[in-house]
Amino acid sequence: MNRLSTSWGAYDLTRFPEDPRDPLRAWSAADAYLLRHLAGEEGAPAVGLGGTVAVVGDRWGALTTVLAGHARAVAQITDSFLAQRATRANLARAGLPRDAVRLLTTRDTPPPRVDVLLVRVPKSLALLEDQLHRLAPALHEGTVVVGTGMVTEIHTSTLGLFERIVGPTRTSLARQKARLIFSTPDPSRTPGPSPWPLRHVLDADAGAGAGLTAVNHAGIFCADRLDIGTRFFLKHLPRARAGAHVVDLGCGNGVLGTAASVAEPGAAVTFVDESFQAVASAEATFRANAADGAEAEFVAGDALAAVPADSVDLVLNNPPFHSHQATTDATARRMFGGARAALRPGGELWVVGNRHLGYHTRLRKLFGNAEVVASDPKFVVLRAVKGHR
Repeated sequence: MNRLSTSWGAYDLTRFPEDPRDPLRAWSAADAYLLRHLAGEEGAPAVGLGGTVAVVGDRWGALTTVLAGHARAVAQITDSFLAQRATRANLARAGLPRDAVRLLTTRDTPPPRVDVLLVRVPKSLALLEDQLHRLAPALHEGTVVVGTGMVTEIHTSTLGLFERIVGPTRTSLARQKARLIFSTPDPSRTPGPSPWPLRHVLDADAGAGAGLTAVNHAGIFCADRLDIGTRFFLKHLPRARAGAHVVDLGCGNGVLGTAASVAEPGAAVTFVDESFQAVASAEATFRANAADGAEAEFVAGDALAAVPADSVDLVLNNPPFHSHQATTDATARRMFGGARAALRPGGELWVVGNRHLGYHTRLRKLFGNAEVVASDPKFVVLRAVKGHR
């Protein structure tokens, strides 16, 4: 837990899931810079918070938690299930009621009118583009639009999106390696509809995925092509048996689980991701390819926390090794532990990863075994089997 001090008070904040060993903060210098600006501490007048404030991309709820007690109406818009859970926990810790903030996902309809739009610049330029398109109709001439991010996260292309979709845009001076973006809504702007989602057909070199149509909403990794790790995995994808329960864990656009379903329509597939955009993409990919009557469930959640123990036969996993800008294996460790709990005795976890990440060591500690199914100079596919009691 760490404390964020602001002119409105001090707030104890955590990420989700809470881990006392996690050295990463639940807020950044970019969050603190934006809050100082709103409070009038950076040389400009304080920003009025009497209307509807929309907070987009708040990574762990720091901005939302601070503003919830001081703005008339706050709506948080996030693509992250984990960020939404962190926000709930941080609001409760601050003594604020559950209804102090309207919690929305990137798939929900945004507020019809926004008077202050605050944007924590995401890693994905595509997600920023899509969200600005979705929010543009809610802006008016008096809307205050402020973005924030670390200097390394704000590029000419970032400013170009604000300029094209919102209106005239400028940036602040840097403070503690953070910068603000100021954009003035221009009602004459006609940016048109969002170009998302994108669709493409997997080529003949995609193994079990060859010929599938992949549907990608904004923010999905490698949205315009098949990423090379997934391509390698598809060439070695195990075939599920009829009646098996398969989980595509960290599903992204869902091509792994969809390929498993197409190969064996009698299997039931659960697609799980902490990204709401990913879950929507996986459902669209499945619907575009699956046989009539094929069973599937789509879950935005914290790894396999919502999946009953001893209920799964096969888990397919291409785990991420970044959390925003930080490189970490925390997500992979949580996925592997969740998979072991969810699998039936004799059930299998299949993982693809970069060779240098050393996932085999973690899997052997958890499962007591880890077999190399396939490898090339960059990737390895591993198989771990849950033992019988």
